Amino acid sequence: MSRRKAKKQVFENLEVIDAGAKGKTIAKAPDGKVIFLPNAVPGDIVDVQTFKKRKSYYEGKATNFHKLSNKRTQPACEHFGTCGGCKWQDMAYEHQLYYKQKEVTNNLTRIGHIELPEVTPILGSEKQYFYRNKMEFSFSDSRWLTLEEIQSDKDLGDRNALGFHIPGMWDKILDLNTCHLQADPSNAIRNAVKQFAVENELEFFNTRNQTGLLRTMMIRTSSTGNIMVLIQFFKEDKAKRELILDFISETFPQITSLQYVINEKANDTIYDQEVICYNGEDYIFEEMEGLKFKINAKSFYQTNSDQAFELYKITRDFAGLTGTELVYDLYTGTGTIAQFIAKQALKVIGVESVSDAINAAKENAQLNNINNVEFFVGDMKHVFNNEFINSHGVPDIIITDPPRDGMHKDVVQQILNIAPKKVVYVSCNSATQARDLALMDAQYKVTKTQAVDMFPQTFHVENVVLLEKR
Repeated sequence: MSRRKAKKQVFENLEVIDAGAKGKTIAKAPDGKVIFLPNAVPGDIVDVQTFKKRKSYYEGKATNFHKLSNKRTQPACEHFGTCGGCKWQDMAYEHQLYYKQKEVTNNLTRIGHIELPEVTPILGSEKQYFYRNKMEFSFSDSRWLTLEEIQSDKDLGDRNALGFHIPGMWDKILDLNTCHLQADPSNAIRNAVKQFAVENELEFFNTRNQTGLLRTMMIRTSSTGNIMVLIQFFKEDKAKRELILDFISETFPQITSLQYVINEKANDTIYDQEVICYNGEDYIFEEMEGLKFKINAKSFYQTNSDQAFELYKITRDFAGLTGTELVYDLYTGTGTIAQFIAKQALKVIGVESVSDAINAAKENAQLNNINNVEFFVGDMKHVFNNEFINSHGVPDIIITDPPRDGMHKDVVQQILNIAPKKVVYVSCNSATQARDLALMDAQYKVTKTQAVDMFPQTFHVENVVLLEKR
């Protein structure tokens, strides 16, 4: 059955009144419906062209600005508006924090119907740019062209790109000059690699045709000064592979881990691929409060190291450990929270579904001489059962840090069955966190809540909640 395409509408002189989910801002149409906008800031007065109409809302774009909001600031990045990241760069940081806090509070009260204690103000990030420790860039032989370039008669020059995917276009890559997300020498490495590859006629990847040599580049940095670079090749070509890897090694001797992958499959994920160390070690170290964490190419580690430290301190503080507690750390990942709290607990049990992460957790615990942690692998809703509890003990405190989808309802039910004194819930998605809290509300009261900004210039926000038995 075909649906008749909705006619585009234009609304004039609308005030942008709020920022909503996924970073879009909100205006109201004359008919009372909400309009979601990707390119305005609260306080702007704009004309809007809609391109999608739904029962209760429109999606549109600001086409003309009559008045600019005093919440605006000049974006630092030349790629703002084309690149899909850092969508809030045009909003001053204190206002970003305000809307992040507001979203968390709204989700907990409107979705979860949770009675909140006095809300602790959101913890902002000291670094508002250059805060990421991991970046992934894609090579392409057909870079994204601006409308001006397409309409121009001039020679478009170098068509190769090394940068980010254009939002919603899987085969189009924006060629980056300077990215404001990762500190030096990230930009220098990326730009030098691109220039060398072009000069030496190394083929950049073509996603549609699945041709070319150079596919992706990952750069990881750490607070210890370690740098990892991983180049992903589409096929093996020993001479060309060694040519570019030797160039990287010689030009940037500060790189402590230079690795590569030969990936001939359709997608560019490396988790099912063999990673080969070309120079240096096959890992880097991150350090936090005297603990060392060994990070390999496939490891998960919070991408804002400084704020991860603050997040873990809040989590430990909420747990209120005295040294006598058995703690379960659900969705433990590489065991960073488990090890961070271990010295103040009697014992910590970490559970995680990714076996590589658990192997890394065990290795890091050994490296840090932590003997009161144990790690187990398996799907949470199957592993975290009565038999597991009988074998390892009833926890006094549960810390849970699930993925964006939140906890499976069976996991929530099992927490309620166990009924620990406290649950500390760390979330990167306050909407699914609110849904889970609603299921626990009859048994548990939210006594503390603290939002943490891990990703300045974006709409993403973490939230930590302390639940205590009623």
